[in-house]
Amino acid sequence: MNVFVAGATGVLGRRLVGHLTERNHEVIGLTRDARGDELVAECGGEPRRGDILDRESLAETAEGCAVLIHAATAIPTSTKPADSEWTLNDRVRAEGARNLVSVADEVGADRLLQQSITWLARRPNGSPFAEEAPPNPNRVTRSALDAERIVRQGGEEYGFEVGILRCGWFYAPETAHTRQIGAELLSGKFPILGGGILGRKDATLSIVHVEDAARAFAAAAESSATGLWHVTDNRPVTLFEFLRTFADRLDAPEPRRIPGWLARPLVGKSSVRLLTNSAPTSNAKFRETFDWEPAYPTYREGLQDVVEAWREAGTLVKRPDGYEWREN
Repeated sequence: MNVFVAGATGVLGRRLVGHLTERNHEVIGLTRDARGDELVAECGGEPRRGDILDRESLAETAEGCAVLIHAATAIPTSTKPADSEWTLNDRVRAEGARNLVSVADEVGADRLLQQSITWLARRPNGSPFAEEAPPNPNRVTRSALDAERIVRQGGEEYGFEVGILRCGWFYAPETAHTRQIGAELLSGKFPILGGGILGRKDATLSIVHVEDAARAFAAAAESSATGLWHVTDNRPVTLFEFLRTFADRLDAPEPRRIPGWLARPLVGKSSVRLLTNSAPTSNAKFRETFDWEPAYPTYREGLQDVVEAWREAGTLVKRPDGYEWREN
């Protein structure tokens, strides 16, 4: 097939381009500059210049593609994101989805896949939920739900297949947030945020290694199945377990606990909300529909991969008293 990937230069997109080309598909990766061209070409794709917010450029770059994938986001990476940063992410998600729906109709695409997030349907009481649970969006996640509705309505109107993949919280050696956590755990500056007055309530999160998310999108691109699926690893994990295990893998100091409300002035309420409110879900429906199993079934295998990758890249340098972080 000819597959078009918006977000091809991102952490998910680069791995997705690589998996699709390994499966002998012709992949067009949307880029905006020379560095983006290099990233897509290194993964085996054909770079084409355009902008997810510019419909005309999308129509030109996606010409001849049977499958379109919206994997573009602008998730803020600053410690305390301003509302303007979230507004840009809103535009990339929703306006980008609207543009791709229009382009899918124009180029005669058969299929459109939309990346989304599981925690937009988290339950107020933190209980487990599945794909059928009613959405429960907030300021940060509302645009992901808007994008889902846009592509679903577009498929109904224009007749192309729609697949929505709600992914768990991403982590991988190259993601900005994983790197921030690793560096700050080593320096003893990343705390375990907890709910409640004393911060003793641990949130349970559903996560997924980016490698497994990319493999999931590749499997969905080759299928004709339509619907909504959750893409996570096999076991939800508390933030406490995740950070304690991460620190252990890094030979870092044991992270201290602090109440989420105490961290809010430093990191913003959106980060505190994400890390202190449970959102456990399952990949059962996706596994039943597609030929897919996570290569990293739990956070334990995934964190081992992260640390080993950092060692090989020289990001972690072994010293007599532990590891030293080197930004590269």
